[in-house]
Amino acid sequence: QVQLVESGGGLVQAGDSLRLSCAASGRTFSNYHMAWFRQAPGKEREFVATINWSGRRTRYLETVKGRFTISRDNAKNTVYLQMNSLSPEDTAVYYCAADTTYGSESRNEYAYWGQGTQVIVSS
Repeated sequence: QVQLVESGGGLVQAGDSLRLSCAASGRTFSNYHMAWFRQAPGKEREFVATINWSGRRTRYLETVKGRFTISRDNAKNTVYLQMNSLSPEDTAVYYCAADTTYGSESRNEYAYWGQGTQVIVSS
């Protein structure tokens, strides 16, 4: 089992930045590829970004490319999502997820999930 706990969400204004963190425990963190998803009210949970176990490979949702950066610190068992130039369209609950397979954009492929952290961006 892998336990994931997100933090760092909040209420910000358009154009602001936030950094989300996801702390992992339970199994060897570096064995897992990590991802961030988000779910806006009334919408499906969507892929945002993913990073492989070493941090050398990443992939992003097209609409966040150039604004969001996913990174990880295996010594701290933590994955991050730096979000810049936030817009109201980024408002959602953000979830981190873990799996032993890299690169999937499907939520169905991830075995472990955190409880989510709310991000609200006001215009």
